[in-house]
Amino acid sequence: MSVVKLNTLYYGDNLQWMEQWQDECVDLIYLDPPFNSQVDKNVLFKSGAQIRAYEDTWRWGEQAASDKGSALSTTTEIAATVRAFETMMPETPMLAYLCHLAPRLYHMHRLLKETGSLYLHCDDTAGHYIKVLLDAVFGMEQYQNTLIWRRATAHNDAVRYGRILDHIYFYTKTNNYTWNGESISEPKALKNYPRDDKDGRGPYRSDNITGASPVARKDAPSGQPWKGYDVHKMGRHWAPPKVGRGKYADYIQENFIPNYGKIESVHGRLNALDAANLIHHPKTGKWPGLKRYAAADGNIMPQNLILKPSGFTNFSVGGGEYLGYETQKPEALIRRFIKVSSNPGDTVLDPYCGCGTTVHVCREVEGRNMPDAKKARKFVGIDISHVAISVIEHRFQKRLGDKPIVIGSPEDLDAARDLFRRSPFQFEAWAVSRIYGLIPNQRKSGDRGVDGRGYTVDENPLLVLAQVKGGQNITPSMARDFVGTVNTENAAFGILIVMSNNLITQGVKSALARGDVKIKGDSYPKFQIFSIEDHFAGRRPNIPPMLEKHASEKKYAKAQEHFEKI
Repeated sequence: MSVVKLNTLYYGDNLQWMEQWQDECVDLIYLDPPFNSQVDKNVLFKSGAQIRAYEDTWRWGEQAASDKGSALSTTTEIAATVRAFETMMPETPMLAYLCHLAPRLYHMHRLLKETGSLYLHCDDTAGHYIKVLLDAVFGMEQYQNTLIWRRATAHNDAVRYGRILDHIYFYTKTNNYTWNGESISEPKALKNYPRDDKDGRGPYRSDNITGASPVARKDAPSGQPWKGYDVHKMGRHWAPPKVGRGKYADYIQENFIPNYGKIESVHGRLNALDAANLIHHPKTGKWPGLKRYAAADGNIMPQNLILKPSGFTNFSVGGGEYLGYETQKPEALIRRFIKVSSNPGDTVLDPYCGCGTTVHVCREVEGRNMPDAKKARKFVGIDISHVAISVIEHRFQKRLGDKPIVIGSPEDLDAARDLFRRSPFQFEAWAVSRIYGLIPNQRKSGDRGVDGRGYTVDENPLLVLAQVKGGQNITPSMARDFVGTVNTENAAFGILIVMSNNLITQGVKSALARGDVKIKGDSYPKFQIFSIEDHFAGRRPNIPPMLEKHASEKKYAKAQEHFEKI
């Protein structure tokens, strides 16, 4: 077993990494595995060139059979559960998905400390099966909650009820788990408290101070007029808060009227509230109201229904945190789990870290960019996509002024060749990402030889296309085909990316010798060759300044729209 490196991103299969690490080395795990929805949801860029970070389509094949074998060699409970799934759904996409998760969840349980917790985020497609699998891994007695996140207020599905909910399963390794629920109690949203006396008490709302009329007759104290308000005439009776019958009465006694609990009469409580300036008398309208302060409603413990929006925090992705990642989760949502189930200095693992929300929050939550950096959490992130790792690197640099350690990305030519052998598509994405401003192509096939594209920085941006030839010898015919694609796409520049310079023949160079393009007095080759060997030597292609997708979202989308219309 090896020691996991903290504050580090690992590229590759999370099972292969987790198998290597020592027991009980992390305090909290949050995972948002690709949903088994048969739809390619995990896309990094919603507009523009889209990148398939995960193929969210599960098929039974060699990999699924290998995952099944790994699952059967874990524990008796997990093996029995997988065999039951196999009996129910033999060699189906759902079985492939569950067999993928089973050995990985086993190692997550092994990596958790005795005080650790796990949050698994999923939709309702496979959630019921995942719950059974988690019971087998952790034991039914360690199931704590199912949290429901309402990720949207509405969704129009043509022939079924709109799907607006995600499920988050909360398990703990033992009953001695970290719990800081009290520390994140939140007031209601400030917009629900529109008034303020400007006296230091903070914002408030006018709450009802009456009840339905059947409770009291007209001659009863609670039905008699007060301050000119005829409550019985309006079909109501007075119902000011009473100590012992609601937390707000306790708040009033603790903060404004020390003897409030001793006042028995209805009108006595009304007079005391009014004297303490706790009654709102409207300038228009017929009814007074009880001033209910936002500060008093702050002691709300975390609930298993998380709405959007909720509290002071809008549980949605927006503003500076949005990266175009369709399944990107809000920082506020992840921050809640981290604060509740870990302490400053603890280690948080996200084995499907995607665009990096979890690792970002670990670095930022009450820590980096905050008054006391000692309150940050340590993180470990794993993702199988080089593109995801690149996005996280950019996110850290832009939002935190930091750069995470990355392990697993090719660091020399031999490692790049190994990546190509293991995963040609991941190699293509990584190779394209070596050129600033180029975005890897969305598809694996049917792309007419285009593996990446980008746009120059200009009022009239120019299209730049890239094609990757990872291992094979490059022929003049391949080069001529690429020239044809670039011309068909109305691109200004084409870059042929190869593994090493010894693959470039004179015939290939001649096929790509198509002159220069002049921009603002500078000349750039219309076609050029860039090798991974060049990359490790610190050489870069000679191209104009490029738009950076993350930093120039609107400009990039506008440039893409322009070229899609051509």
